[in-house]
Amino acid sequence: MVLNYIWIAFFVLGFLAALYQLVFQGNAEIFPEMVTQIFSSAKTGFEISLGLTGILTLWSGLLKVGEKGGMTNAIAKLFGPFFRRLFPEIPKDHPAMGSIVMNFSANMLGLDNAATPLGLKAMNQMQELNPNKDTASNAQIMFLTLNASGLTILPITIMMYRIQMGAADPSDIFIPILLATSASTFCGLLAVCIWQKINLFDKVIMAYIGGFLLLEGLLVWQFSQMDQETISRISSVSANLIIFTIIVLFIVMAAVKKINVYDAFIEGAKDGFQTAVKIIPYLVAMLIAIGVFRASGALTLITDGLASGLGAIGVDTQFIPALPTALMKPLSGSGARGMMIDCMTSCGVDSFAGRLSCTMQGAADTTFYIVALYFGSAGIKNTRYAVSAGLIAEVAGIIASIAVAYMFFR
Repeated sequence: MVLNYIWIAFFVLGFLAALYQLVFQGNAEIFPEMVTQIFSSAKTGFEISLGLTGILTLWSGLLKVGEKGGMTNAIAKLFGPFFRRLFPEIPKDHPAMGSIVMNFSANMLGLDNAATPLGLKAMNQMQELNPNKDTASNAQIMFLTLNASGLTILPITIMMYRIQMGAADPSDIFIPILLATSASTFCGLLAVCIWQKINLFDKVIMAYIGGFLLLEGLLVWQFSQMDQETISRISSVSANLIIFTIIVLFIVMAAVKKINVYDAFIEGAKDGFQTAVKIIPYLVAMLIAIGVFRASGALTLITDGLASGLGAIGVDTQFIPALPTALMKPLSGSGARGMMIDCMTSCGVDSFAGRLSCTMQGAADTTFYIVALYFGSAGIKNTRYAVSAGLIAEVAGIIASIAVAYMFFR
């Protein structure tokens, strides 16, 4: 129901914004542009789904190998006490727990190509436990919100864009992003824990969170001693080394248990292909609505209005040029990335707005895209409070990004 209202709102607001441009600004090309955007977004949605087919087939096959070989259970046991308290509906030894842990691990390492299929696998495994197949379960909402918060320790992609655009210190956004994405994740987690009456102050939860904050602090300190080239090289090598090591361990453990690794891979790969095909209509539907909203100029009207209003009451508006990245982020990851690049190009890669846009890009993930992708793969129609919780995490990330940017770059 929530997605239905959001979908309608994007089209209606897009139409009104385009009508405003036609009547008051004389932009006669706006409606042809919007119609073109509809077809372009539909094509993009299909291409994304098609691109996911190979990756999802690969990881679904590997996960099946890991499941039969016992590797996913081993990973789940390592973080089991923490995640069992956040996901009390999931049985202790259920394979969904291993997929959830691996999804979060891939996200933190900035490995999007690995994280997405792992997340889709986890969502479908949780759907097997869901008594009401049309409605999101508590576990699925918790999982989606934590994904929407986008906790990332190594923002490799953003640093690479800054290197390509000639930033004096491409890694200077590393600590701000780490602080902003941590705030986003904590606020999203807190919101869902309140909704689901989970005791966030449980000693096991606090111990894991405290350990993570300690590790995060040590990582920040270690990276602060390195130059940007070293950070970029170590981040890229370590992240990919970890993921390849996991793949090898999956295969070796299964072989030691005398599992037919090839047959297990094919069995899982078939499920991955079916999931990739299933998400196409959901993804296309969401992307065409987002495309209309963006092409209509509604985002520009919003940012212009905010700049005028805040300026009138004496608020510093230097963050406004970076705001389109934040406003686009919940709607489209690629759109937000385009806004980030545009901001760095127009304002300067080392400008306050340029650095802030990078921080916003890394602070959280894409709520509506994730809802369409993950819930669509499981056939869920009633998202309950998942979108609200995801947006709480996103807003917290935006506010934290602005705060740390003024702290580090002003």
